[in-house]
Amino acid sequence: MKAGVYLHIPFCKSRCSYCDFATDVYKNEETVERYVDAVIREISDFGFRISDPRSEIQNPKPEIDTVYFGGGTPSLLKPEQLEKILRAVRQKFSAAEDAEITLEMNPGTVSPEKLSDYRSLGVNRASFGVQTFDERALRLLARGHDATDARRTFEMLRRAGFDNISFDLIAGLPHQTLDDWRRNLEEALRLGPEHLSLYLLEIHEGTPLAEQIRSGRRPLPDEDLAGEMYQLMLKEVTARGYLQYEISNFSLSGRESRHNSKYWLGHPVFAFGVSAHSFDGVGTRRANERDTARYVALIESGESPVVEITELDPDARRGEYIFLRLRLNRGLDLEKFERKFGFDLTERYGAELAELSEAGLIGIDRKHLRLTDRGRLFSNEVFSLFI
Repeated sequence: MKAGVYLHIPFCKSRCSYCDFATDVYKNEETVERYVDAVIREISDFGFRISDPRSEIQNPKPEIDTVYFGGGTPSLLKPEQLEKILRAVRQKFSAAEDAEITLEMNPGTVSPEKLSDYRSLGVNRASFGVQTFDERALRLLARGHDATDARRTFEMLRRAGFDNISFDLIAGLPHQTLDDWRRNLEEALRLGPEHLSLYLLEIHEGTPLAEQIRSGRRPLPDEDLAGEMYQLMLKEVTARGYLQYEISNFSLSGRESRHNSKYWLGHPVFAFGVSAHSFDGVGTRRANERDTARYVALIESGESPVVEITELDPDARRGEYIFLRLRLNRGLDLEKFERKFGFDLTERYGAELAELSEAGLIGIDRKHLRLTDRGRLFSNEVFSLFI
């Protein structure tokens, strides 16, 4: 299996009120340039190999077929900075000719010239952080753009030749009604991106939004309403020809995110940058320093930015295998699971699975275990059985 490469670019124009990612407000060009140089050095010093389980041979130049720039707001990078990072990746890895190269972008952070340069560097997929077309909600989220910026940026992407665009939208925002959500879906579907990532809002401790809700300045999201929004999403999006392939992800045929699918399938992903998390595809996870300044300092002093290494034990590997594949609509292949782990899942968890089936959360046949539409809405309850 080919690996993927993830590159974390933490800089943003402003910090969104709901965000708990490792991000920093863009301050000056010197800080960004030092960070880019640090990421390039981390890539150049890369020594994490994929081992072939059939032999003890390690591939000195792992093959990759996806590259993903996440953040933060990677579209704040100048094309020449992006070029330097991609050059380092291609020197260290054997990249497939048809590699999927994704750049996360926020409205109002690009120009036609910048997008044209990105395309010339091989960027062929845009993950577009719209979140909502509602002006009031955009201000509440401190997004730093308005709906007009979103529409204009989408048009620029099309004119620049991007034919694989993904939209991010969030449901369940404070004060958001079912009609508000319907209008957001209609607007996104009218524009017609190739991929949609549609999320229910999660409240993370330590974020401004969590504090606003705790203090009573914002209402706590209504779980029943969020459920209605999820059902409406399924109805409207699938009616327009999008296929749901994962709990929160929909695409036109053949336009699934190849990179994100690696996480759900347990494929290797080598990650660089602050807070980046790598997985070797077998059982070892590595996590980088989360503070940007500290990350850069470690790299510049010749030290490793890795602050945590986790070796998954057999129980953890089985648990991850189950819940990650259940996130996918195709579900868990029970015969493949038995060959890999040596026992019949339906026998070991027979009573629990029968209870989940009776509750309408899973569907099960001789070969596959899958979440139902209701099960996807309450997926954490199902996953908790196995992890």
